[in-house]
Amino acid sequence: MSEFWLISAPGDKTNLQAWERMNTVTSKSNLSSNSKFHIPDLKVGTLDALVGLSDELGKLDSFAESVIKKIAQYIGEVMEDSKDKVQENLLANGVDLISYLTRFEWDMAKYPIKQPLKNISEALAKQVTQIETDLKTRSAAYNNIKGNLQSLEKKTMGNLLTRTLADIVHKEDFVLNSEYLITLLVVVPKSSYLQWQKTYESLSDMVVPRSTKMIAEDAEGGLFTVTLFRKVMDDFKAKARENRFMVREFYYDEKELKCEKEELMKLASDKKQQYWQPLLPACLSTSLRNGFIVPTVSGECWLWSCFTQRGDHSTVLFSQGPLLRWLKVNFSEAFVAWIHVKALRVFVESVLRYGLPVNFQAMLLQPNRKSVKRLRDVLNVVFKHLDEVAAASIMDPSMDIPGLQLSNQEYYPYVYFKIDLSLLD
Repeated sequence: MSEFWLISAPGDKTNLQAWERMNTVTSKSNLSSNSKFHIPDLKVGTLDALVGLSDELGKLDSFAESVIKKIAQYIGEVMEDSKDKVQENLLANGVDLISYLTRFEWDMAKYPIKQPLKNISEALAKQVTQIETDLKTRSAAYNNIKGNLQSLEKKTMGNLLTRTLADIVHKEDFVLNSEYLITLLVVVPKSSYLQWQKTYESLSDMVVPRSTKMIAEDAEGGLFTVTLFRKVMDDFKAKARENRFMVREFYYDEKELKCEKEELMKLASDKKQQYWQPLLPACLSTSLRNGFIVPTVSGECWLWSCFTQRGDHSTVLFSQGPLLRWLKVNFSEAFVAWIHVKALRVFVESVLRYGLPVNFQAMLLQPNRKSVKRLRDVLNVVFKHLDEVAAASIMDPSMDIPGLQLSNQEYYPYVYFKIDLSLLD
């Protein structure tokens, strides 16, 4: 289960005994896996400042979570050919998310604890906001490449009436550079092939006999060439339409067709290089038509071994592309910032709830999926002495207690925040 509960209770002797009791019960009944969550001694400041900061941290918590979810989902989008490997690319400080969370240590270098809580909160907010801004810029550039590529790819996926012909026609299919003759392309329904062969020469005057040839076919019909004199072209088109033969408005231009092919290849390459890019000359050449490639190293780089049927062997090294690298680095940064926001929230709420001097113990619980309700009941029983009224209301939801509105938010006798690591859902 990827859901964690970050909770805290006072750290005095009585409550430390409650902690031990809770640990014993939950471990014995396999309700959850528990670990201490270490929060350093932060500067408290004034009560008014803490109240205001509590609201700000709530908003920052939601914002940071939304940013890391966007990055995680975007990593999945960029890795569209390897979606099964997305989760292993979601790391925080080089380790998996659960390991980072359960072994959390405050980053003293990034967020010095001698400064006021407000300053730490503002530094976290600035960091996450900058990551979101950069994400928008980079994703816009990537989406532009992707959109242009999809537009070009769509042209290759329609029927013969609408799709591009750049990958179908060849120079030898046409009569070119003639003052009098021109080659037209005609789409003929499959059911009309015989009719076309019998009638195309008589659709107008000056059609070159035996000049038709089918150069492509799809599920609906075929693409035929026909050569005729330029001056009868309009008459031929009109007669062809009457017989349900559709003339494509196409004129062979070698330079234009070459540009279209090159643009498609460039966009496909640009998009792929955001994910992987070769570090050594690619061995995936025509010599590998009947061969295969095998990945031999995983991680930041992949080493592909390339084999041919003749037994030839060479290798090419690929590294992660610039966009994927940026996403991974900034996912880690944003996730680390988010967990620090959670730690700040626990600290602030614990001081507001339990008072001064600061003395509380935070703990991270990973509930067993099948025992969530029972775990909640155990916690409420163990810590009900911290807030008898709230505990009574939670144990008996039918109780109507003036001034305590539990329907709009989760409130328990202890400080509680949920951390959901299901970032790809």
